[in-house]
Amino acid sequence: MKGRAKPKPAASNPRDEGMMRLALEQARKGVGRTHPNPPVGAVVVKGGKIVGRGFTAPAGGPHAEISALEDAGRRARGAELFTTLEPCDHYGKTPPCSIAILEHGVKRVVFASSDPNPLVNGKGVRRLKRAGVEVVGHLLQAEADQLYRPFFKFIRAGLPFVTLKAAITLDGKLATGTGESKWISGELSRARVHALRNQVDAVIVGAGTVDADDPRLTTRGIAHGRDPVRVVLDPKLRTAGNAKVYTERSTARTIVATLEGAQYPRAEALADRGVEVWRLPGRAGRIDLAALLTRLGKAGLLHVLVEGGATVHGSFLKEELWDELWLFVAPKLFGHEGLTFSGLLGVRHASRVPSLRIASIDRVGEDLLLEVLPATAASP
Repeated sequence: MKGRAKPKPAASNPRDEGMMRLALEQARKGVGRTHPNPPVGAVVVKGGKIVGRGFTAPAGGPHAEISALEDAGRRARGAELFTTLEPCDHYGKTPPCSIAILEHGVKRVVFASSDPNPLVNGKGVRRLKRAGVEVVGHLLQAEADQLYRPFFKFIRAGLPFVTLKAAITLDGKLATGTGESKWISGELSRARVHALRNQVDAVIVGAGTVDADDPRLTTRGIAHGRDPVRVVLDPKLRTAGNAKVYTERSTARTIVATLEGAQYPRAEALADRGVEVWRLPGRAGRIDLAALLTRLGKAGLLHVLVEGGATVHGSFLKEELWDELWLFVAPKLFGHEGLTFSGLLGVRHASRVPSLRIASIDRVGEDLLLEVLPATAASP
């Protein structure tokens, strides 16, 4: 087997870094809209000026490099191409980007992240180098790798990247002792959550959250926003059929996950509303979350957001089926009767406490946003 093609390592060059940052800006325009493909950005540069820009279209549409080259047209000949992910070299729903780069006469290609997809994995770099194109790799790789965490996990494990999100009080409560939870966090935090929904492929809640809060799980207040696929975990199909998640219009699919083998009359009524009913294996009356994630991965959903409630969060944490945790901490106190967001972790000894790492702390209005990672996770 041939080894991976090694591009020339990126040298410190403010001009090149500036161009790659512009390519990263393009890539971010496609986040949440390209699954199962990664959101790539590209710019074509000639004579020090940008003559073409592009980002990955939804599946089946042109890749970022193709869009940027088409935008540049004849000006691409003899130009440079900056792309956030190494160019592909295989036929899928679209032709290889490597061939298009050669056909347009590009003389130099600079990319940020390597693509672990076996169909790519250096093949495009080899084709370009054999044709005499200068290839420079791994410029601003850390920033690009952060963007591609969901895609990388999907390629390596076939599973979606899982973000847990909770709004809690200073004493870690998700709701009062009577179950009230609106609104713990402030308006700016809620706007931040809608922005996050706009970037993920699916959002997951439990039946308890649907019953208590009746959420829409849509994206609001975002220009050109896009709703994620809505997933309700309802082992016994007990949620009300007139819940907003089932009845209010959305541009995205709605899925209710329940236990396989059970016969629930409500399933047919939900299906008549256009709701997809997924029957999954379970344990102790609860849906097997690993089986759910596997099916979501097979559906091409790369990044899922888990919004609770406590039982759902606790299950994902206990089974170590999460990749990052967003905690919006509000300056409020609910006391010992409040509901703890992490559910029943079953920790009885301090030596068995899950090992976590705070990656960042951000001020969002009156709240704090903590990004928490498993201690074993690579630094973002």
